[in-house]
Amino acid sequence: MSWADFHARTDILHTVLDRAARRDFARNPVDPTLFHDLPDLDRLFGGPDGVLLALRNRWENHLTVKLENAMEKGILAQEAYAELCAEQPALRALLDAYDTDHLYYRRPRLRALAG
Repeated sequence: MSWADFHARTDILHTVLDRAARRDFARNPVDPTLFHDLPDLDRLFGGPDGVLLALRNRWENHLTVKLENAMEKGILAQEAYAELCAEQPALRALLDAYDTDHLYYRRPRLRALAG
């Protein structure tokens, strides 16, 4: 992947998160317009599912760091999780609305890595 592709992927992720931050997930939990008009979405991610998996990976990376820091400070895992949810509400709402657990486990390669 070139630097240009890396930056284009990052821009797409930021755009989707910005759009998600302005959505009312209670009234419209799954909104396909989050992924409209994003240049090279299919080439860079293979479609919206790839974007969702990249965002799930982002969440998991942030959560891992939160949990490691919580362990060092004697903070409960639930508190660290709640703190991350409060810090990144759009990301958490997006992942919940699109059921990224289902996406993760239905992809054969990822399923093989998981188990």
